Amino acid sequence: MIETPASAVLAEQIAREVDFLSIGTNDLTQYTLAMDRGHADLAARIDGLHPAVLRLIAMTCEAASKHQRLIAVCGGLASDPTAVPVLLGLGVGELSVVPSMIPQLKQLIASVTLDQCRALAQRALQLESAEAVRGLLSQRAQTEIAENSAFE
Repeated sequence: MIETPASAVLAEQIAREVDFLSIGTNDLTQYTLAMDRGHADLAARIDGLHPAVLRLIAMTCEAASKHQRLIAVCGGLASDPTAVPVLLGLGVGELSVVPSMIPQLKQLIASVTLDQCRALAQRALQLESAEAVRGLLSQRAQTEIAENSAFE
């Protein structure tokens, strides 16, 4: 389990020794942003789409790929339809999601290409805040809605 920034930084060494890696996004986000999920004033500010978290996920995915290991993501980010294309673009191969989200996420995944996801992920990695990443992803969603409604 990759749940701390330290484990993400050492993911290449870990990948040499294991059959697969799984990123626990709830803990990774909390520890990366140094915010306690249980703290009432801070919990709402914790966002797994923060570029620092995304960069650690990217590092972990690169390490897994280098050693031909499966990379999975669990936690809230895996079930977030906004985040899924970015995760796929970073190299995530498996999502552990809330069962009720499976149909929606299957439809979403079928509607995008891996090249689109990679381009989106690279853009997200260059941004400076979770708000900027969410803005990028919201803009993408609005563009897709407009394009799909043009064909109806």
